[in-house]
Amino acid sequence: MEIFDLVLLSLGLAMDAFAVSVTNGMTIHKIKLKQAGVIALTYGVFQGIMPVVGYALGIGFSAYMESLSCWVALILLCAIGMKMIYEGFKCTREGTCKLRPFVLSLVLTQAVATSIDALMVGVTFVAVRAPLFIATGTIAVVTALISFSGVYIGKKFGDIFKSKSEILGGGILILIGIKIFLEAKI
Repeated sequence: MEIFDLVLLSLGLAMDAFAVSVTNGMTIHKIKLKQAGVIALTYGVFQGIMPVVGYALGIGFSAYMESLSCWVALILLCAIGMKMIYEGFKCTREGTCKLRPFVLSLVLTQAVATSIDALMVGVTFVAVRAPLFIATGTIAVVTALISFSGVYIGKKFGDIFKSKSEILGGGILILIGIKIFLEAKI
């Protein structure tokens, strides 16, 4: 596997993390550079670790993992998204709209949900004999960089959409969960 192929693969894997980073930028109150860094680092680390886990599990469990992973991503992202939509409508109705605070446990949950596809990529690394640590390092770095920029892109959109950003962000998370699920089932 050539470095160009690894970068393209990394970009593809990072797109879900990018979209969720944009959502975080839109919905986290007064996001700081340190928090954007934590989000980017967390997503990058999880995207880098999951292929190693997939590689270790190997081909023997790939069919089982594939059928289960899409359900996990769907449930996690839809649950987070529905909660965000509920909070967005609730604050709009009550007129007490505030963006949510930075919560590390939520970022960790998002990181797991968006990196499940990287787990399956790790299984394929066994078959194509990819250089595991170069591949996972590339995936981690690309994801972290893209996620960091996504937070600030989301911040700009959050400033534009104001109180509707929580509803929009929740909708984006639900769509990402459905997309991951459908891609695995088709």
